[in-house]
Amino acid sequence: MPTIQGELEKALSKVTGERIRLHGAGRTDTGVHAMGQVAAFKTESTLSPKTFVKAINYYLPVDIAVRDALNVEISFDPRRGATSREYRYIIWNSPVRSAIYRKWVNTVPGKLNIDTMNWACESLKGERDCSPFTNVEGGAKNTVRTVFKAEVKRHREFILFDMIANAFLPHQVRRTIGSLMEVGSGRMEIEEFQKMANSGKIGQAKLTASPKGLYLMKVNYSNIGFSNENI
Repeated sequence: MPTIQGELEKALSKVTGERIRLHGAGRTDTGVHAMGQVAAFKTESTLSPKTFVKAINYYLPVDIAVRDALNVEISFDPRRGATSREYRYIIWNSPVRSAIYRKWVNTVPGKLNIDTMNWACESLKGERDCSPFTNVEGGAKNTVRTVFKAEVKRHREFILFDMIANAFLPHQVRRTIGSLMEVGSGRMEIEEFQKMANSGKIGQAKLTASPKGLYLMKVNYSNIGFSNENI
C-alpha cells in the first residue's frame, strides 16, 4: 500500500538522483490527514529550498503537496526536536449529511452539547498520565504527556476539537474525542469521564473515533530558525 513517506522518498530520489530516507515528526494512523507534517532528509544536492519544493511537487501525486522547505543543521531531528504538536478533530454535527465534506469529517447526526464537552476537557489539561486514551502499544511507553490545550467549539454545523500537547500517544486524540462525544450526547456523565481519565488504566477510553475527522495541524519547534506558521 502506498504511503505518504514512500511517495515523498520516491519523488526526492527522482529530484536528487540519490537514495533518500525521510525522517518525519511522527506517524499518523491510516486515514488521518496532515496540514502541517514536518520531515527532514540528508542530501548532497545544492538545489535551493524553493527549487526543492517545486521539483518535489512535480513528482508527487495530487493528494500530497510540499508547502515549504528550509535548510537546517545536520543534527535536526523533526521528532525529538519538536516542542509541541497541534491536532484538530472535525465533526459534522447535523442530522443531514454533508455531500461536500463527508470524506473529510466525522458525521454525528445527534446534537452534541459543547458546554459539557468543554467541562470534561478540563480534566485533560496539564502534565498527566494519558494511558486511558491509548492502546497496548502506546501503554508500553512512557504514558505521561503535558496537554497545553483541549477545547471544543462550534461553527455552524462543524464542531472543532483542538488539542495541543508536547507529544501524543497512539490513538490518543481519537480516543479522547470518542469519549467526549459520549459526554456531549449525554451517554456519559462528566464524573464518569473524569474517573476514566484519571484511572491510569490503559485503553479505558473504548470508543476510537473515525480517523477521517483528524488533522495534524502543526508541529512546533524552537531555536532552529524554522516554524511552519505559513503552512
